[in-house]
Amino acid sequence: MKKKSLIENFFTIYGNRNNQPVLFFSPGRVNLIGEHTDYNGGFVFPCALNFGTYLAIRKTDDNKLKFHTINFDRNETIDVSSSYISSEKKWVNYPLGVVNEFARNNIRITGLEFLFSGDVPNNAGLSSSASIEMVTAVALNDLFKSGLPLIDLVKMSQRAENKFVGMNCGIMDQFAVGFGKEDHAIFLNCDTLIYEYVPLKLKDHSLIIANTNKKRGLTDSKYNERVAECKKAVELLQPYKKISNLSELNSSEIDLLNKYIEDPVVIRRARHIISENGRTKEAVRVLRKNNIQQFGELMNQSHDSLKNDYEVTGFELDTLVYEARKQPGVAGTRMTGAGFGGCTVSIVEKKYSESFIKKLGKAYSEITGLVADFYLPEIGDGARKMG
Repeated sequence: MKKKSLIENFFTIYGNRNNQPVLFFSPGRVNLIGEHTDYNGGFVFPCALNFGTYLAIRKTDDNKLKFHTINFDRNETIDVSSSYISSEKKWVNYPLGVVNEFARNNIRITGLEFLFSGDVPNNAGLSSSASIEMVTAVALNDLFKSGLPLIDLVKMSQRAENKFVGMNCGIMDQFAVGFGKEDHAIFLNCDTLIYEYVPLKLKDHSLIIANTNKKRGLTDSKYNERVAECKKAVELLQPYKKISNLSELNSSEIDLLNKYIEDPVVIRRARHIISENGRTKEAVRVLRKNNIQQFGELMNQSHDSLKNDYEVTGFELDTLVYEARKQPGVAGTRMTGAGFGGCTVSIVEKKYSESFIKKLGKAYSEITGLVADFYLPEIGDGARKMG
């Protein structure tokens, strides 16, 4: 959204054109490989996108927090307090949870007028929630001169989603949204938070994101269920192997699962995490050598594991992935995000990009009856104040 349009909308809603709002932006993100490993202390490889969440925000003296969004008509006004409870209007809980984190850290927040405008598709697996959280955190940190380092804002945003919203996500989304760097992906160890920027040099290939446009109503519950299943695997293995998370095991130790765990479902969940963590490390290694084809093959293996062992794909995602693999010029393709709908990410030779979108879109519609949206994103910087 253009700054001028956002400001005009802000004045239409809140009035008082003599007092300018301050503008902030926070990107969405796509994870190239390393899915569901973040809450298991593993490696991930996300990058920030050039579309995301815009926030126009202004201080007031009326002791009210006023939340508006251009995206839909579910607005809310809440009294400033030392602690907050969840709103029935679900989207408000993402910024409100961040406000609550500042209050928990004894940073006094006064009256505010918020106007959010996002171009990250909701429930698409591109981290619209983390984008809202991080743009709020960066804005509050700036307006109230809190001086908090970016990593603290990332952790506060994750806690807001875990504790206030009730989604037991790992730290990858907020980290990628906060620390994104133009033309780079982030190789992040989610256990230690040690990270490295890796240049994303695709040369004659493009990233193409495809949105299933399937409405997802069970993501939160199934996501939390997978978190619990992974914790169960750790508990069953701990008497025999001193580990605190599944990512401490390597692929050569997968046999331990069949030896010490009886539940076949828990075995499959753990097998995905261990193998996916290994794939992510290998994917970064081959990318450094500019081996796009091998990177793509690891993406394919990732999706197959997410389908068969982790069971978080579904008919629509699988249709996009397996129909994409039939198209010329496709190095690799996989679901990205929590699953059960949302998006796929593919690496496609640029000369085939147009035909890829046309043919895959046609096949997907014929098979599912849904219309997919396609994006050719650029890799951008993280959350920031707009000039």
